[in-house]
Amino acid sequence: MATKKTTTSKTTTSKTTAAARKKPSSVAAGAARASGERARRRSTPLLSAQAVMTTAETPKASTTPKASKGEAVKAAKSPASAAGRTAHRPRPTASTKPSSKASKQAGVRPQRPQSPRAKRAADEAARRHLRVAAPPEPKRPSPDPTATQTDMALPVPGIDELLSASIAAMRIAAQGAGMSPDEIERRIAATLAFLRRRIEGDFSVDEFGYDEHFAENVIFPMLRPIYKNWFRVEVRGLENIPAEGGALIVSNHSGTIAIDSLMVAQAVHDEHPQHRVMRALGADLVFQTPLLGAFARRGGSTLATGDDVDRLFAKGELVGVFPEGFKGVGKPFKERYKLQRFGRGGFVSAALKAGVPIIPTSVVGAEEIAPIIGNMKTVARLLGLPYAPITPTFPLLGPLGLIPLPSKWIIEFGAPIETASHGKASADDPMLVFDLTDQVRETIQQTLYSLLMQRRSVFF
Repeated sequence: MATKKTTTSKTTTSKTTAAARKKPSSVAAGAARASGERARRRSTPLLSAQAVMTTAETPKASTTPKASKGEAVKAAKSPASAAGRTAHRPRPTASTKPSSKASKQAGVRPQRPQSPRAKRAADEAARRHLRVAAPPEPKRPSPDPTATQTDMALPVPGIDELLSASIAAMRIAAQGAGMSPDEIERRIAATLAFLRRRIEGDFSVDEFGYDEHFAENVIFPMLRPIYKNWFRVEVRGLENIPAEGGALIVSNHSGTIAIDSLMVAQAVHDEHPQHRVMRALGADLVFQTPLLGAFARRGGSTLATGDDVDRLFAKGELVGVFPEGFKGVGKPFKERYKLQRFGRGGFVSAALKAGVPIIPTSVVGAEEIAPIIGNMKTVARLLGLPYAPITPTFPLLGPLGLIPLPSKWIIEFGAPIETASHGKASADDPMLVFDLTDQVRETIQQTLYSLLMQRRSVFF
């Protein structure tokens, strides 16, 4: 029995050994498969003969007896195997000409070389469609900017010709607008003369900033259409204004926009036989306002101070004062044509000191150009203004609400009140100053009532 068992075990061992020789282990087979798979993935189409042979011989390796697990691990770690892994990756060679197989797969037919006869026929066919280019034209020299009109190719009109054409066009436009062509030509000539004098600096400015040349050519012409066509001012009592020497014009002040001072100055300049210029006295706010202060000084206005008034009277100027100030301009419409307080009578003291007559002046029509129906005191306080009016058109219409209404104006210069007989020392007499101030105020007030009775309508 023991012998049979031994024989049976030997037989089983020999069978197992033969099966092991016939079938390799699963680990070795997996390693071989993995190496072959990696080699197949790393392969590229550009292979050398050596790489092709290497990949071709790889499947044959499976026919040899497979190594054990330890031998496979050693083979994977050996440098020879690493060299074998990199041998399949050759350096690519650049080729500009595709292979015949690639061209056939892309559907490109190989081009045969063209015969000389066919090439000559193609050149003849292409030559029929060619055009002979014209010879280039010679370049003309650029015009010289310093050349005269006869030397240049294109005629350039001169300054005289441009002016003549402009004047002719303006004459035609004036005829179309119903104006006299001679009047237009005269205005154009005056404008050109004004510009020439301003450019050359041929004008003078006095110590108060009055620019006579600017006022005569800019300010008065600009105000004249408003004076004549918009307000249609009627002037009375011009004979009470002296032809020469100093005098003090005292007027009421109203209108919200304070344009009545400009209209009084325009009336004196345009209607007086000697075309005198009234030097108006203004408040500090006028000369602190940008542009407005410079414009007022160039027009003849100056600050309402005693020193300036004394110097103006010493030069024999015609001075205009509006003693109501902002109280008269900013009063509500229900108090129209009711004079406010005339201050402390400083203008009377200056007239007494200089010995010049006082001319009471009354203006009717200014109260209706912008009737004040309310006052925005908070806004006025924030802006630093004496008042912020609310009128039927402002601020409802915005900036358009500042356009004054076209009321009918009447300006009357009253009989002068003499002061020379009182002497210069009377300027320090407060009772005399008060009496003259009250007399001037009552004269203006009574004249206003009289003119209101004579006026037919506010706008006619």
